[in-house]
Amino acid sequence: MNTPDPRVFFAAERTLLAWVRTGLTVMALGFVVARFNLFLAVMAASSSSPAAAHVQGTRWPPSVLGILLVLFGAATILGALGNHRSYVRSLPAADRPDIPMPWLTSILSVCVALLGFLLAGYLAFA
Repeated sequence: MNTPDPRVFFAAERTLLAWVRTGLTVMALGFVVARFNLFLAVMAASSSSPAAAHVQGTRWPPSVLGILLVLFGAATILGALGNHRSYVRSLPAADRPDIPMPWLTSILSVCVALLGFLLAGYLAFA
C-alpha cells in the first residue's frame, strides 16, 4: 500500500515557483534591452559623431527584441502554470496536502504573467 507523500506536491510547487522566477528574469532582461536602446538614443543625440546617426537609425530592433523577451518571459510563466496544474491533477488525492489556499501559486503566476503582458504593452507604446 502506498503511503501519502506530500513532498511530491511541494516539489511541484517549488518547481513552479522556480519557473516563475525564471520568467521574471527573462522579463527583466527584456526590459533592460528595450530601455538600454533608449539610453543609446539619448547618448547619440547628445553627440555629433557620425556613429550617432547610425545608433539613431537602428532604434526599433533592440526595442522589439526587448518586447519579445518580456512576452517570452510571461508566456513561460503561463506555460509553467499549465504544466503544474496538469501535474497536480495527475497526483493521487492522498499526495495532495490539504492546504488553506491551494490557489495562491496559480494567482501569483497569472498576476506576474499579466504584469509581463502589461509591461510589453508599455514598452511597445511608450
